Amino acid sequence: MDWIYVIMVGAIAGWLAGNLFKGGGFGLIGNIIVGIVGGFIGFWLMGQLGVSLGNGVISTILTSVIGAGVLLFIASLFKK
Repeated sequence: MDWIYVIMVGAIAGWLAGNLFKGGGFGLIGNIIVGIVGGFIGFWLMGQLGVSLGNGVISTILTSVIGAGVLLFIASLFKK
């Protein structure tokens, strides 16, 4: 059940990050995949920095959006 939650949150985060970084996205499916991977990156990055945005679904989505945004930014450097 946790994997379904991670995929759903990652999909939402990828969609949000794709909308925030206009022109840096990879289409709906690509952004969802980037969001799922970015969610893991976001949680790892926040853990390394010692930053916590709180508990709950909203903080999980925000952390995933940050990770997806970082991943979209890095990917857009190689996309060109």
